[in-house]
Amino acid sequence: MKRQKRDRLERAHSQGYKAGMAGRSKENCPYQQLDPRSQWLGGWREAIEERAQFKV
Repeated sequence: MKRQKRDRLERAHSQGYKAGMAGRSKENCPYQQLDPRSQWLGGWREAIEERAQFKV
């Protein structure tokens, strides 16, 4: 159970990261529940920060 839950959260993070790298808005987050949404937004923020570093 713990492994399965972690996998879902890792997937949410990964999907958020991909969305951020693609330049999508954080409003496009498909998750409504707090934990997966937090993970998705965390991945999205990481990607946005990395994109900003490469543009400089």
